[in-house]
Amino acid sequence: MDTEKIEAGIRLVLQGIGIADWPGVQQTPTRIAEMYREIFAGLDKDPRKIMTPIKGEEYDEMVLIKELPFYSICEHHLLPFFGEAHIAYLPKKGEIVGISKLALILDVLTKRPQLQERLTKELVDIIMDGLKPIGAMVVIQAEHLCMSMRGVKKPHAKIVTSAVRGAFRDNPKTRAEMLELIQKR
Repeated sequence: MDTEKIEAGIRLVLQGIGIADWPGVQQTPTRIAEMYREIFAGLDKDPRKIMTPIKGEEYDEMVLIKELPFYSICEHHLLPFFGEAHIAYLPKKGEIVGISKLALILDVLTKRPQLQERLTKELVDIIMDGLKPIGAMVVIQAEHLCMSMRGVKKPHAKIVTSAVRGAFRDNPKTRAEMLELIQKR
């Protein structure tokens, strides 16, 4: 990440807004460059390398991790979006992954400029490719500040995306079970 270019760009933005000489913004270019290094840390990581099955375990029922909080940055306006992800899979031959691995994969994917639709698809595809489960499903709901603060100005509106593979697509009962489980608080 080229922090010098980021700082130069932010200086231009501050000049364009007309506040470059304000005392409180003198360190803003450096702060933003450091912030971008942190919030875009997923750009140089491969989330597929995290998906490693646990050896010797046998479990053949649904695995669901729900209400995983996340934040990301919309690539269209560079404004945050944040919400919760719900991730489920049905192991094949009892092959499971450590549940923290699913949260780590979500973190890598959300720490890059992102679209919620792509995030949802990438997450389910990594599970399918890495575990080869009978099926997988991801549901993400998020508030996008680009929709809350500007444009249509609809704060608190939730965007919901889902990606469904295998048994979750083929069997309506399996999909309904997952959706029922994520609705229970």
